[in-house]
Formats: sequence, structure tokens, C-alpha cells
Amino acid sequence: MPELPEVETVVRTLRGLVVGKTIERVSVTLPRIVRFPDDTEAFKAGLTGQTIHEIKRRAKFIQFVLDRDVLVSHLRMEGRYGLYAAQDPVEKHTHVIFHFTDGTELRYRDVRQFGTMDLFPLGMETQAGPLAKLGVEPLEEAFTADVLRQLLKDRATKIKPLLLNQECIVGLGNIYVDESLFKAGIHPEKPAGKLTKKQVARLHESIVATLSEAVEQGGSSIKSYVNGQGEMGMFQQSLLVYGRKDEPCVNCGTPIVRLVVGGRGTHICPACQKKG
Repeated sequence: MPELPEVETVVRTLRGLVVGKTIERVSVTLPRIVRFPDDTEAFKAGLTGQTIHEIKRRAKFIQFVLDRDVLVSHLRMEGRYGLYAAQDPVEKHTHVIFHFTDGTELRYRDVRQFGTMDLFPLGMETQAGPLAKLGVEPLEEAFTADVLRQLLKDRATKIKPLLLNQECIVGLGNIYVDESLFKAGIHPEKPAGKLTKKQVARLHESIVATLSEAVEQGGSSIKSYVNGQGEMGMFQQSLLVYGRKDEPCVNCGTPIVRLVVGGRGTHICPACQKKG
């Protein structure tokens, strides 16, 4: 699933491709992708004639800000957007097409069919639906070591599942949690509330640094992620533990091991990330 850096990269790419374009009509061939309104015809009619003024990211969601509404899109496992000329062949698994007045089309393709779209009146997108209960953004100034300390305080939950909780900190997924915990020297099963002040400070620093570097490199193309122009991210070449089972740790040479923590595959260095 695309995480914060991948979604941020898609958003930045789409801004340069479709901001200012006006929707002439919309085609939907897989109605279940549209969750709100639950009437696909109302979804298509509501978008018709509106212009895209801005594209933003909140957590792992893409927000298309229109004249009257905000389209909230989640890529889930393998959703991707691409801009095409109207005469270009439509690829298999293309489920939603936004036909623009200038003859171009923004196409949403999703092999796994897990992606979602919600259309809310402008200003209401954060009051209901998927954006209503999201936590702090880790790349905003409001995310400080003190804020992280308060989020973890007195929590018995293992640190990795807590970091994956989107109501706590948004945008973090399996890859970047593993990388951040490794850089901070913290075992993923350590109870969140047991982290020392120094450990929390290191964790905060590693989360911000890891995500910032990943955004700069366009995200990680571990499986099928590409940005809005079909380009792969390059951060996977900088991964220190994720996907490196049995390879030597870059710090001490100890082989990386794979655990299952909170139901998620997890990569650690057992020497650098001691459980105690």
C-alpha cells in the first residue's frame, strides 16, 4: 500500500498535470469504488462542470479541491492515476475516467479494486468520512518530540502497531515504521509507554528524517507503485532493514531478521534493536 511519501509524490505530480482543468463528464465502470454519495450517477453529475483548483494530501488520502466539492481518493493497494489523451487506448482495470474539456483524461486504474472515492461538499470533507478521525501529520511543524511523547505516554501497546495507527500519526505504513524504528534503535515490540525521553526524541527525529528523504526520492517502488507520470520511486535503494532479511546490518553486520508484529511482517537488526 502506498504510504505518505508515495501519496505525497502522486499529489505533487498531479498538481502539475490537472490543476486548472475542467471536468466535462465522468465515466465509472466499477461503482463500488465510489462510496459517497452511494448513487454513482449523482457522483458523476456532481463532478460535471467543476474545475480542479488544488490537490492536497491528508494522511494517505488525495484531495481534489473543486468549485463546490472535494473529491477524497485513497489508492489502497495498487490504485494509480495517469493523464492521457482522449484517443489513447484505455488500459484494462481502468475504473474511473475524468474527461476534461481540453480533450485530456485523468484515468484511475486499480488492478486490486480496493481504492475508494468520496465526494463531499467543500468544507465538509473533514467532518465526516475517512478524514474525520485522523491523527497528526508527521511532516508538519506541529509534530514535535513533545507531541510524540504525549501520544505514547502510558500506552501499553507495542510501539510498531501504535505508529501504524492512523488515528495517532498519519501516513506511516510498514516500510517507514520499520526504517524509523531501526534508525532510532528501538525494538518494534517495546511498549510505547516504556520509551525513555531520549528514545522518543530519537524516534521523532528518525520518523521525520526517513519520511523527508523518501519524499525527496519519490517514494519506494517495492511492488507496483509509480507516480502520476508512470515513474518509479527510488527510496527502496536506501532501505536499511525493510526487505533485507538475512542481509548484514549496515551498522554492525548482524543478519537482519524478519518477525511478525501486530500481524505485520517486520524487519529488524536484533543487535541494534534490543527488546529490553
